[in-house]
Amino acid sequence: MTKRKWYGEERRNKILSMLKEREAPQTGGALAEELNVSRQVIVQDISLLKAKNIPIIATNHGYILSEKPSKQEPLTRIVACYHPPERTEEELFLLVDHGITVRDVKVEHPIYGDITASVMVSNRKEVKLFIENIITTKASYLSELTDGIHLHTLEAKSEEDLDDGILALDKAGFLLKDHT
Repeated sequence: MTKRKWYGEERRNKILSMLKEREAPQTGGALAEELNVSRQVIVQDISLLKAKNIPIIATNHGYILSEKPSKQEPLTRIVACYHPPERTEEELFLLVDHGITVRDVKVEHPIYGDITASVMVSNRKEVKLFIENIITTKASYLSELTDGIHLHTLEAKSEEDLDDGILALDKAGFLLKDHT
């Protein structure tokens, strides 16, 4: 039996409905296989959907909609951190161990301005996967562009979790301090 091939706007509408219906992130490869197109077509479709202000986030686990309704809106804070690349796993473990999701990392580039990348880790397994992906792809950490200075958007269910996680970052020497 031949799989149906989806085209143009109809395919993009299907991608959007798949992201709305499914809890787990959807990889480009899985979407491509299901819609009988190449992964590159999916990447282009996602870009076109984002251009229409549809809040799709590309995570290291796949695509998700960022504004799915939830029972309780998570609390967020942005923290400024400083450390060498080899301490990244330690920093992320410390945060997820306090019930915190690390949404993203942001650096300020002298030419491009703010550069933000999705991290989306909320447990040790996801942190390990994130670090393994960095190692196997030989990718650089964004913070290497700024000698270790970077921002994280943190998300948690309670102010207490955020406070405890940020205090732990401070005790471990990860928070950027004003040294003037």
